[in-house]
Amino acid sequence: MRDLIKYLKGYTLQSIIAPLFKFLEASFELIVPIVMARMIDIGVKNNDEGYIYRMGLILIALGVLGLAAAITAQYFAAKASMGYGTALRRDFYRHLNTLSHAEIDKIGTATMITRITNDINQSQTGVNMFLRLFLRSPFIVIGSVVMCLTISLDLTLIFAIAAPVIGLIIYLIMSRTIPAYKRIQGRVDRVSLRTRENLSGVRVIRAFSRQKNEQEDFDAETQELAKAQIRVGRISALLNPLTFAVVNIAIAAIIWYGGMYVDTGGITQGELIALVNYMNQILLALIYLANLIVILTKAGASNARINDIFAMKPSVSDEGNLPQAEVSGAPAVQFRNVTFAYHEEAALTGIDLSAEKGEVIGVVGGTGSGKTTLVNLIPRFYDVTSGEVLVDGTDVRKYPLKQLREKIGIVPQKAVLFKGTIRSNMLWGKADASDEEIWAALKTAQAAEFVRDLPDGLDAPVAQGGRNFSGGQRQRLTIARAVLMKPRVLILDDSSSALDFATDAALRRSLAEDISDSTVFIVSQRASSIKHADRIIVLDDGEAVGTGTHKELFENCKVYREICLSQMTEKEAQNG
Repeated sequence: MRDLIKYLKGYTLQSIIAPLFKFLEASFELIVPIVMARMIDIGVKNNDEGYIYRMGLILIALGVLGLAAAITAQYFAAKASMGYGTALRRDFYRHLNTLSHAEIDKIGTATMITRITNDINQSQTGVNMFLRLFLRSPFIVIGSVVMCLTISLDLTLIFAIAAPVIGLIIYLIMSRTIPAYKRIQGRVDRVSLRTRENLSGVRVIRAFSRQKNEQEDFDAETQELAKAQIRVGRISALLNPLTFAVVNIAIAAIIWYGGMYVDTGGITQGELIALVNYMNQILLALIYLANLIVILTKAGASNARINDIFAMKPSVSDEGNLPQAEVSGAPAVQFRNVTFAYHEEAALTGIDLSAEKGEVIGVVGGTGSGKTTLVNLIPRFYDVTSGEVLVDGTDVRKYPLKQLREKIGIVPQKAVLFKGTIRSNMLWGKADASDEEIWAALKTAQAAEFVRDLPDGLDAPVAQGGRNFSGGQRQRLTIARAVLMKPRVLILDDSSSALDFATDAALRRSLAEDISDSTVFIVSQRASSIKHADRIIVLDDGEAVGTGTHKELFENCKVYREICLSQMTEKEAQNG
């Protein structure tokens, strides 16, 4: 909590008012038993109805004032905690967006979602309850003991014995539940991951008739979560009965010994009732305090998980980088002895490649050969382990990320569209693009025809993930979005896999005509998609085993020849 308290900075006044009004409410509560004692000892004893009515009105006034103070406190506590949660969630989301692909891969999507929702909600609840109870409960306990001292020193010893016993019970239970709550949050991550996988892969699950197996796996995960929650719940459930037992034993002792004191004239009947009331107030205050500790325990576990993400620094950073000018005569993209490893094993080794302005570079290789990794180094999604990647003659590590990525249009393997309209998705490529520019980009991407056929045209709705379009339509729309940027470097990462051969060929012709000034990297499993490239780089197990034209590689590169012959006849390959 200490590390995140800064998010209450804009709510300092509310954070002060809330506990102060709770303090005021507690003060009114402490007066009530004294008023009751006077009502009994004076009004009832002397059969003075006027005095009883006056004391009754005072009790009503104290109740109304206490209620007003409680409502005020809860209003400001809620306002402060909601502001805290909003600020924390905003900063958390902003921090997630600063992390590079390496950190996002390491964290995982499911746990990020759990932490920005469940964990921040737990932290927010902790702040709310802390502001409401951290001052009230201790004040009630201490105040009740002090008020009891003014009535009877001897009977107050019962309070002095009961309080440490209750404190020991709370400590023992909390020491066992805190680690358990941390483990439970980890299990929530696993359930979130399982849910996300099942929802995103529902078509595959149904295609293989795996619904029952997935349901069993999900049930197993949720059962483990339920068992963990039940285990910690059983321990936490001991808190109230044990504290009630101690307090009720203390109340019984007060009544027993208090009755003797009343008989001997040591205290009055009203004071005995006041002592019992104070003991009940202590009981309620300690129960509230115990519940507060449970909530703060959960919040503490969630805060630790939130801070784990905040402590994670991006491996790719542009801090201190100044805008870079284009180096005259330099290649558009250049790889100099590049080696890259995700973990320990190298994914790319010793890559040397230069791509000039307007050149089309094909990237081909088997699955896992490093094709996507190669092009992901250009926009600096990852940093090279050794060597250099240069764009317009400057190492990509020297660019401000915004300047670098404004030069590069990317169409990823998985076509990603966002909920909105076709126009709103296209404007990601160029925020001030006119309709004419959008239609031109759609035409280049072979998407204009099907968009015109839609009733709303550019204003046609796009569902989340673009699920209301076919795979080929999504790919063409994402290509159009990248083309609209008119980038210096265009990366097509297996972005035509859902297109038929005729559309793929038409797309390549349009790209060659409409963005001839751009350097294009085409990553593909299809030899037909890259055989017309100016140069082709063939990757095998992270190494460049061949670079050249289709004809040169077909004759001289064994790996490339095997790829071609696995997809077409030798005659078709030779005629490429």
